[in-house]
Amino acid sequence: MSPANILIAGCGDVGGVLATRLLAAGHGVTGLRRRVAELPAGVEALAVDLTRPVTLGTVAGRSFDVVVVTSAARRFDETHYRAVYVDGLRHLLDALRGTPRVLLASSTGVYHQHAGEWIDEDSPAAPQGFAGRILLEGERLLAERLGERATVVRFGGIYGPGRERLLQEVVAGIGCPREPVRYTNRIHRDDCAGILGFLVGRLLAGEPCAGLYLGVDSLPAPMWEVRHWLAAQLGVALDDAHPATPAQRAPGSKRVSNRRLLAAGYAFRHPDYRAGYAPLIAALRTSVPS
Repeated sequence: MSPANILIAGCGDVGGVLATRLLAAGHGVTGLRRRVAELPAGVEALAVDLTRPVTLGTVAGRSFDVVVVTSAARRFDETHYRAVYVDGLRHLLDALRGTPRVLLASSTGVYHQHAGEWIDEDSPAAPQGFAGRILLEGERLLAERLGERATVVRFGGIYGPGRERLLQEVVAGIGCPREPVRYTNRIHRDDCAGILGFLVGRLLAGEPCAGLYLGVDSLPAPMWEVRHWLAAQLGVALDDAHPATPAQRAPGSKRVSNRRLLAAGYAFRHPDYRAGYAPLIAALRTSVPS
């Protein structure tokens, strides 16, 4: 495969891991973010704030083979979400030239199902909260503007280095009720980057890509089970009567299928939460004095 020019917009945590892998494969990578000093070495850095179109002048006139959008909101409020996931995306699309394929990182939070249903790419999405509605609006904007050149990946709950909130809650002894069952769908950060890199490779090789993939590991699991497995590995006792954390109060309990992604040939580095959390647990053990 010949080297390609790839743009990663919102090149933060996931985008940075993806950039490093694409560079190792011999591609040229341009990264957009507000604080370019945090970009990986070797990435062509462009200081851009997608919410401020005046900063996108450095992108206009540039040609890219593939564009990957991994923008992440810094605040959980409706105004900021719209600025990032709809207006920011529109500003980027306005600045792009040529006919690049665009991959957009979105979220399984667009689904409204909450009774343990199985979800796949054909399931309806009618989000009730502002976050899901705005993410879905961004997806539709991309589809309207690019048609078949657009691919969306809806990721589940991302965890990994620097994303250890659940692990820290378990260390603190915070459990959750066993009933009613509340399913969680998780994905390790490295697999987020792996999925996007896999799809970039397919696009560059001229292989077909669907318009939508669900980026979750292969084991949807009850949150009670996940917390208690982590606790067992750490030798921690959990209080299942502890007041619910904000994440636990959020609605939703569904089981998300990754069959389309597996059928396309993606091989997970961390196919379930046990495989993904094992190195994080090991690192936590070595950081705690005995």
